[in-house]
Amino acid sequence: MINSLSFQIHGNADHGGGPAESLGDVLAIFDNISILGSGEIFSILMPGIASMENIHPLLVHFPIALLSVFFVLDLIGTWAKKQQWRGVASAFLYIGTLAAVFTVIAGFMAADTVAHGENVHAIMEKHEDLGMAILSLATALSAWRLKHKGLFQGYVNGVFLTLSALLCVLMVFGADLGGLMVYRYGVAVKAVPITVSAHDHQHADDHQLVESIVEPMHEHTHSQDHSH
Repeated sequence: MINSLSFQIHGNADHGGGPAESLGDVLAIFDNISILGSGEIFSILMPGIASMENIHPLLVHFPIALLSVFFVLDLIGTWAKKQQWRGVASAFLYIGTLAAVFTVIAGFMAADTVAHGENVHAIMEKHEDLGMAILSLATALSAWRLKHKGLFQGYVNGVFLTLSALLCVLMVFGADLGGLMVYRYGVAVKAVPITVSAHDHQHADDHQLVESIVEPMHEHTHSQDHSH
């Protein structure tokens, strides 16, 4: 038993390495990390974020998600007469508005630092206007809700939900313009040239499909020839 435990601790071919070997690997990782600087460590752990010229694309997802959830919860809470749901929706509205503040600030900073041509400048200005409209409307809805210290009823609630729906529509158009700048015009994108050997998922799938059909037919014909 002692021999068995000894082999397992120090590792051997039968056990494929023991705790001592695993501990050695972990210590080697920490040793390599201690050699690197903080910037290099961050680049290794978060290569995507480290490659970004600005953090606007990272922040923009938060107000979109939070304010969309706010509208859905508030709408369902109104329809189902669930005050608790609407209370939770208020929290999403306030946090989403705060996230929109940082997103708009980062967006203006990005516009001043990201290289772009005249064809993109007009799109960027519309994107900025929509961002300001979204922030202004979200702030107004938050202030309105906080001022009344409660939830609206009757036609006032209908007006509030209509403005909330308008907020979501503005976010869709703003996101569309942002996607247009990135995916069509490549703003702030460091494109990697596509080589001849680049993998094409669609062609690869088609090739596999053809092989899966042709190969059984070939085997069936080959077996018939042998039988004859």
